[in-house]
Amino acid sequence: MRILLSVLLLLFLVPSWMGESQLPLLGRDPVFEARPVELDSADPARRRVGQLTWLGGVQLLSSDSAFGGFSSMHVADDHFTLLSDGGNIVRFRMNSLGQLSERGFAELPAGPGTGWLKQDRDSESMTVDPATGRIWVGFESANAIWRFSPGFARGEAHAAPPAMADWPPNEGPEAMTRLPDGGFVVIDETRPWRHGGGRGKGRAAIRFSGDPTEHPRAGFAFSYLPPRGYDPSDMAVLPDGRLLILNRQFRLPFEFAAKLVVIDQAAIRPGALVRGREIATLAKPLIHDNFEGLAVTREGDATIIWICSDDNQLFLQRSLLLKFRLEPDPAPARR
Repeated sequence: MRILLSVLLLLFLVPSWMGESQLPLLGRDPVFEARPVELDSADPARRRVGQLTWLGGVQLLSSDSAFGGFSSMHVADDHFTLLSDGGNIVRFRMNSLGQLSERGFAELPAGPGTGWLKQDRDSESMTVDPATGRIWVGFESANAIWRFSPGFARGEAHAAPPAMADWPPNEGPEAMTRLPDGGFVVIDETRPWRHGGGRGKGRAAIRFSGDPTEHPRAGFAFSYLPPRGYDPSDMAVLPDGRLLILNRQFRLPFEFAAKLVVIDQAAIRPGALVRGREIATLAKPLIHDNFEGLAVTREGDATIIWICSDDNQLFLQRSLLLKFRLEPDPAPARR
């Protein structure tokens, strides 16, 4: 009793914590809505941008102060899982009319650190094995990859691959995807690839030959060269095996743009500098924001591209979720 009274007196007399604030967590009540948006507000009839056809989009809104900041997502049929860069998880179903149901809030059950600070749950990338439901998350500040059981029920394994050890804390595994053969590709946000002590072009990237949480040394390094002025922010595998990479750009005073690039897996070799082919650009006057999340699904024979944005919890930005259909590659020009 004497110890308890001493603790209570200490809490009463000592001012509130003056260090770094706790990582904001979502509340228990998953209240949020979806508001339709247009591809081009000045031309509502516009439906085409590059190799993509606009199928619709929404802005996600919530009064919860921790809502937003989405850096990656997974889509399966009409089920959506959005992961923020602070370890918050938002789940819902959305029908073809943009109507939401089965909303849910959660947070990552494990990760680097205790979870008190943002760097403890700086989750920037996510990929899912559709066969098992296992989930891999890339943590930027720790340069680590964690594997979670289906539904984020618990953390199963984790590793900090040595090849990622010197990636800057705020430029770590920004883009990551699991390949159909069980391998993984991870790309650093802005770190130039270094080889033989020299400074290379492009972004540092690793092609893991298996699960990086179990075999963090198995694989090889290569370099990804994004469009000029852009940085990779997410990545997914297309049905034909090619990689689709989302790249973003920020320009002062406060303007974002994004480019989608496709690359062939055959180009990914040890030490290679890999360039892609641009297929679409989202920039003014089209809808634009800090696009960080990418997912690929199928609807019949159509390949569907989903893109979401990280609003950084700023009133100047929005949490957008956009839907496109990928059109066939253009026929080669005749000579």
